[in-house]
Parts: sequence; C-alpha cells; structure tokens
Amino acid sequence: MIFDRLRKFFSRSTRSYDGAGGGRRWRGHPEMLATLSAMAAARGPLARRARYLAANNALAASGVEAWVSALVGTGIKPQAAHADPDNRTALNLAFEAWTDEADADGLTDFYGLEAVMVRRMVIDGEAFALLVNADDGLRVRLIDADQIDPSLTRELPGGGRIVQGIEFDATGRRVAYHIFAERPGLPFARLPLAPQRVPAEHIVHLFRPETPGQVRGITWFAPVMLRLADLDAWRDAQIMRQKIAAMLTGFVRTPDASGQPFDGEQHGANLVGGLEPGTLKYLDPGQEITFSTPANIGEEVMSFASLTEREIAVGLGLPASILTGDLSEVNYSSIRAGLVEWRRRVEALQHGVVAFQALRPIWRRWAATEVLSGRVATTIEAAMPVKFITPKSQWVDPAKDVQAELDAIAGGLMSRREAVTSRGVDIEALDAEIAADNERATRLGLTFTQALKKEVANVDPKSAD
Repeated sequence: MIFDRLRKFFSRSTRSYDGAGGGRRWRGHPEMLATLSAMAAARGPLARRARYLAANNALAASGVEAWVSALVGTGIKPQAAHADPDNRTALNLAFEAWTDEADADGLTDFYGLEAVMVRRMVIDGEAFALLVNADDGLRVRLIDADQIDPSLTRELPGGGRIVQGIEFDATGRRVAYHIFAERPGLPFARLPLAPQRVPAEHIVHLFRPETPGQVRGITWFAPVMLRLADLDAWRDAQIMRQKIAAMLTGFVRTPDASGQPFDGEQHGANLVGGLEPGTLKYLDPGQEITFSTPANIGEEVMSFASLTEREIAVGLGLPASILTGDLSEVNYSSIRAGLVEWRRRVEALQHGVVAFQALRPIWRRWAATEVLSGRVATTIEAAMPVKFITPKSQWVDPAKDVQAELDAIAGGLMSRREAVTSRGVDIEALDAEIAADNERATRLGLTFTQALKKEVANVDPKSAD
C-alpha cells in the first residue's frame, strides 16, 4: 500500500514537467542515462564518422575551417609577463625564435601546430601532443588520438584506475597516458601490441569539457552528424533526379519493322543501361518508351535546403553565413549582431580551452627549459607568468570600430594597452616600432598625411594671413 502511494506520488511529480512525462508522445524516444558512459561508448564511432564527413562533405569541411580560423587564425601568441622589462623582452624574443623549431616533425611552426590541434579537436573531439626535451631545446610532437589506447580500462592497486588509456591516481588526478608507439595508418608500422606509459606532465591533452569527470573529448559534429549524412543523401537524390530530367534522347520508329535493339544488359523483361543523353534509338512499330516526369526544383526545395543548413550551423555553433558562405539574406545589422555573439563564444574557447589546456603547459615547459639551459637569465618562477594575445577579429565596419576605441581610450573606459592587445599585438613591440619609425622619418625629413593635417589644423588663421 505504501509503495503504491509512493509510486503514484513520484509519478504525478514527474509528470509536472512535460519533458519528463510519459504517454504516446514520448513513446520510443531515446534517453541518455549516464553522460560519461555514453561518451565512452560513442566517442570512437563518432570520431570515425566525423573524419569521413570532414573529408567528403562540403558543409562539414567548411565548419572545420571556420572554427580553426576563428580560434587560431594566424596564431595565439604567448607573451611573457615577467616583472623586469629586459627579461620580458628576452623571453619574448627567444620564444618567437623558437616557434620555427617547435614542431618535432619539422612540418610547420608553433602556430601551425596550434591550428592542427584545434582542427583535430573539432573533428576527433580531442588532440594530443608530446613534449620532448631535445639537446637544442623543447620540441612538440603531435599524437593521433587513436594512439591513446581507448580499450585500456581497469582498476589499479592503491585506488588508482585507467580509463580509456588515461591513468588516474586515487585522488582523481591524471598521472599518465598509455600510448602506442606508432601512429595508426602508417605503412610498415609495427603492431600496437602494448602501449607505453608516459607521465602526464609530458602530454598536452586538448578537448572541450562538457560534463564533470569527462575523460576524453567528443567530436563537435555529434549534434549534426546524422543531419549532415541525411542532407548528403538528399542532395545526391536531387542531383540524380535532375540528371534524369535533363536527359535528351530521340526515338526513331521505322515502318518496315527494322528496329534496332537497345544497348545494355537484359534482366528479364527489363533493359539496364543503354540510354545516354544525345543519342538516337530505333524502336519497332508499336513499341513505346515512357519516362517519368520528375518535378523541377521549386522554391520549397530550396527553402528546405536552406533551413537544414541553418540547423547544421546552429548545431556546430556557427553563424549560417560563415558555414555556407551565403550572404544573400544578410544585412549590416544582422551580420554584426550574429558576429558579436559568436565572437563571445570564440573568446571563451580561446582562453578557457585552447590557451589553458594547450598553450599554458607548453609555455611553462619551454620557459623552464630556457632558464635551466641558461639561454634566459632569470628564475623559473619569474618566467612562468604569461598572457595570451589572440588574433585581431575584423569587424563589419572598421572605421566605426576604430573611432569607438579611440573614444573609449579618451574617456577612460579602456586603456591603450587593452586596445592594442585586442588587435593581437604586443604594445611594447608596437611602441618600439613606432618610435623607430618616427626617428627614421625625422632623420630623413619625411612628412606624412596625418602629421600634415595636424600641422594645418594647429595653424592660427591670423598668423597665416
């Protein structure tokens, strides 16, 4: 009796929310019981399908490039925040020189490594890098996500555990990664018999955290993967329909019954193949060929395609105009409003994910290596502070944005350092360049347009007369 009352009580309470109710409207609707277990089970299939889509689907490829361009662009630049200006300059110059040597494989520079890691994070859901201390300095070697053994999950003595190739201690702290020596897919690669245990301080793991306790990343295409596949199939069907509708074939009937057989392969009463655009076919008297008359692509078809593309853009977190490149329905106000919201997301991911998970540990290892090697004369603790300068985002109307920045600086609402940093430039390097340009212009007797305008504006009209 008591159990029946409790069951009815909780049943009524649950149905107070329509989304938690039962009945035919929710019959057969899937549910996710445990987020972590669902991620662990789905990560592999999702990543494999996302790779295929990114390689073969135009919208998927556009979405990947849009996120890489927005998050990295020409590169997120670490800038030393050392208290001493001379040491700060020395660290920045040394790091900029190191960027060309950062890639252990020698394929790109440090900023190119950033782009590859972000690209893999979007497609695979995560990216890995191994920090290697060579004789001539730190090197960064990118690791394929499948090199981290996803099948390795077990309990360890002392309360630790390994989950999908990542080892945790009893407190839940990451202490090691279990990595196969060879990248998957390489010709003549050795079989991945046993992974190697690599301490966590040598590994950079980049992924977008979505839930507490998350171990590995999920592809960003998860919400739109099925929709992309369906849209691909629908487009193929539409193209085939137009091919059939556009086929032009002539048929000749001869009165002497000398019709010629069609080319093709006979399957029972059906002829497979044999019709090509622009050919003439002979028919026997009385024979007839009937074609289907598919409807032309109308406005409703175009609207459906546009609506589906917008849905995919929303699922990827992108403005539709950036995903599709279609600016036909965009005006100044709408694109500016869309970009403002999107760039908030971009800045949050740049600083909270890319800089925190990948760039910060790389900077710390590099700075410690430079100090210990004696190439930079400071202490490790003093070299650790760093800030990250993201590439300047171009606005819809640069002239108005520049004027707004100038007004904010003049009104005390923004510092000049903040305005310069938002453009992806270090203010100390900028001031040094301006001083050098001014000194050179003065030495050569050069006068530029802006300086001339200021001189004219400051001339007293009476004295000019």
